[in-house]
Amino acid sequence: MSETSIKEKSQKANQAAFILSAVDVETRNRALKNIIKHLKDNIDRLQAVNQQDLDRAESEHLAAPLYKRLKLSDQKLADAINGIEDLIALPDPVGVTQMATELDKGLDLYRVTCPIGVIGVIFESRPDAFIQISSLCLKSGNAVLLKGGHEALKTNQFLYQLISEATEEAGIPSGWIQNLESRDDVNEMLKQRDTIDLIIPRGSNSFVQFIMDHTSIPVMGHSEGICHVYIDKDADLNKALRIAVDSKAQSVSVCNAAETFLLHHDLPQSFIQSLKQALDQENITIRGDERIQSIIPCEPATEADWHTEYLDRIVSIKMVDSVEEAIQHINHYGSKHTDSIVTENDKTARKFLLEVDSAGVYQNASTRFADGFRYGFGAEVGISTGKLHARGPVGLEGLVTYKYKLIGHGQIVSDYVNGSAHYTHQPLKQDCPL
Repeated sequence: MSETSIKEKSQKANQAAFILSAVDVETRNRALKNIIKHLKDNIDRLQAVNQQDLDRAESEHLAAPLYKRLKLSDQKLADAINGIEDLIALPDPVGVTQMATELDKGLDLYRVTCPIGVIGVIFESRPDAFIQISSLCLKSGNAVLLKGGHEALKTNQFLYQLISEATEEAGIPSGWIQNLESRDDVNEMLKQRDTIDLIIPRGSNSFVQFIMDHTSIPVMGHSEGICHVYIDKDADLNKALRIAVDSKAQSVSVCNAAETFLLHHDLPQSFIQSLKQALDQENITIRGDERIQSIIPCEPATEADWHTEYLDRIVSIKMVDSVEEAIQHINHYGSKHTDSIVTENDKTARKFLLEVDSAGVYQNASTRFADGFRYGFGAEVGISTGKLHARGPVGLEGLVTYKYKLIGHGQIVSDYVNGSAHYTHQPLKQDCPL
């Protein structure tokens, strides 16, 4: 696709964004309901198109975890529809008064939420993510350019057609959603500084860094998930076993699956043996350090393993001597995504939750809870591992910014400079009237 075409798409999205920012929440919700209707009315056609992508992926010997992501199963569709229904039920994130201050009598300042504008999202081969991301952007009043993985090309084309038709029927401006299809499209999108307000890339650290290095558009990084479960010496071992297995094996090809277990050296050997048995039942291969190898048969872990997001039935295990060593390991090797401690010692847990530098830090819970839907956000456009604007699962609140609205009655700065008028700076207990 030519640069002109991408430029035109971003311009259309930008024009639609200005109109969409003023569309009331009732219309946006009506459009979301219409998306649900179109999805339900076209399930058979959608899955037939998805099967074409699956057949091509199989002929190209796509890795099993990626093939699983690509498949738009009945359950994934049901979850996507449930996510839209949850979004409809959520309050409008646009037009919320965050601050109200009287600068002087008759001079009132308000900070009010508003859409970001045009968002470009580059994501993996998950067609259900196309549905989630577009729905979140619509509810938050943003236009969106979507670039999914090439494996899902036909499925995403059909989803784009369905969602465009559904939303235009409901009164949403044409052009608010755009579908990009090639790697060249991404390279050209990164040049559209004048029309795109934010880029959200989902993928490896190297991919996110590539995007940052090749655009002047602000980037919200959704990086890889090298997540950890640290099992402390004061852990309830029954909880620890359940949490560790769920974190790794409940779904291995997702960014919030655990890739490394850190085990305190005071844990009984019988627990480590039980952990191996439980992982064996899930067909999880263990790569352990020397101390782990001395207790259970497993493959040796290398330095590279601590840096690796497997997205597969593999887990690395390291023995540590203290919570401090566990924290140091996580902050050095982790991706700042989600890390969990299993312990009944609240003092130890507090230290872990304060000092681990990740978007999600848990006590006695599976890392798999790191998800916008599970957090009650309806869905997510990604999990931000950065620290600015939004962090963790990025739902509706992460897709709005704010503007300051000042409502006066003819005031000018000169009067405050020469002393004929004075600031009061009193808080107001009211929403912005405009």
